[in-house]
Amino acid sequence: MNAIQMAAVDGLTIAKRNVIKIKRVPDLLVFTVLSPIMFVLLFAYVFGSVIPMEGISYREFLIAGIFTQTVIFGSTFTGLGLAEDLQKGIIDRFRSLPMSPAAVLVGRTTSDIIINVISLIVMSLTGLLVGWRVRTSLLEALAAFGLLVLFAYAVSWVMAVVGLWIRTPEVFNNATFMIIFPLTFVANTFVDSSRFPTVLKAIADWNPVSALTQAARELFGNTNSAMQVSDAWPMQNPIAATLLWIVLLLVIFVPLAIYRYQKAVSR
Repeated sequence: MNAIQMAAVDGLTIAKRNVIKIKRVPDLLVFTVLSPIMFVLLFAYVFGSVIPMEGISYREFLIAGIFTQTVIFGSTFTGLGLAEDLQKGIIDRFRSLPMSPAAVLVGRTTSDIIINVISLIVMSLTGLLVGWRVRTSLLEALAAFGLLVLFAYAVSWVMAVVGLWIRTPEVFNNATFMIIFPLTFVANTFVDSSRFPTVLKAIADWNPVSALTQAARELFGNTNSAMQVSDAWPMQNPIAATLLWIVLLLVIFVPLAIYRYQKAVSR
């Protein structure tokens, strides 16, 4: 068995361990699912009545942004789990086992895909209840969900680096909160970014969160010709921009996460 096969097999074992952990600590999954549901209800019924949208229901406009925010927050479990395992000494136990060094990272990021898929299913059902509808084909809708999951997987590797660098779960939670909230709000997730001031609009147009959200909206058919779309390249080509961001994040952060992991376990 070569190194790649070993990493894959051992990674699946670690992923199974992480999924079992969720089963034994259901509070983790419950609050992960309840949080985005709360966002949908608050934005749909509180802000939806006062935020006008041209040619489309605000609830349909909203859901793609909620999906994006949800999978990004779901990706933080990678870094949080690694920080907890380091703090509790579980990583030291893994070192004593005959397993691939990359298995912990592969397993952690893979298990988070499962969490995000569950969250997206619950969010989709919630969205349908508040008035969201898919206006395109089944294949296009599946492509939208696929982009969301792939982007979340790439962000999981970013969170792995942060978790291995910070190493303290409490500090990790505070740090990611301070990063993710501005990233998801200075974007087209909840409002039309064309209404932003000039500087914020430029940031939002080139924000990867905006590209993913716009791509999901187009694939779900939650857009309208009356809506203003920025001339910025990512907004004109959101699917291509999202795929480029996914590749870029993986190319940079997969080797960086492996390096940080090796450095962390060598202490």
